[in-house]
Amino acid sequence: MMHSFSELVIGGVFLAPFIAYAAASLVITLALRPILRVLRIREIFSHPSIGALSLYVVILGLLTVFL
Repeated sequence: MMHSFSELVIGGVFLAPFIAYAAASLVITLALRPILRVLRIREIFSHPSIGALSLYVVILGLLTVFL
């Protein structure tokens, strides 16, 4: 399967598509945080910050694979 990666252009500088995926996963993660707080998901993890980082990495991986 061939991907036609389109570069992100900001001010005449070409950026890799990974930068857009990282920004999108950050926005998605920040949008999910209030929902996960209501569902009390943070209580599952001994270190909630590691859980948040794991969520970010999973979302970033999914965006990279499926987009």
